[in-house]
Amino acid sequence: MRKNSIKNTRINEEVRKELSSILMRELKDPRIAPMTSVTSVEVAPDLKTAKVYISVLGDDKQKKDTMDGLRSAEGYIRRELAHSVNLRNTPELFFLLDTSMEYAAHMSELIDKLKKEEEE
Repeated sequence: MRKNSIKNTRINEEVRKELSSILMRELKDPRIAPMTSVTSVEVAPDLKTAKVYISVLGDDKQKKDTMDGLRSAEGYIRRELAHSVNLRNTPELFFLLDTSMEYAAHMSELIDKLKKEEEE
């Protein structure tokens, strides 16, 4: 299976949906921020590993606490994923912080600032 095959893309999206559902409904860890979302998932072609990109709305302490909480609940999340998604292998999950939304908001602020300066 190629990395960008249709099958791999479908698996990535299905795993992303299920992980989002598990994070919202199943996890009760107080360290995990309420505004946490799964932005994307990259499952390896052999279905052994998956990179899970997490976006957290909050300060640096909330981000660190959320990542610590997710890493400590990794076994539980993987077990729930195995129950909800029928795959040959349930991938080992690696949680990574996704800062692309913050970067986009920062760039938008800079653009707005430049527009205001041009108008003046």
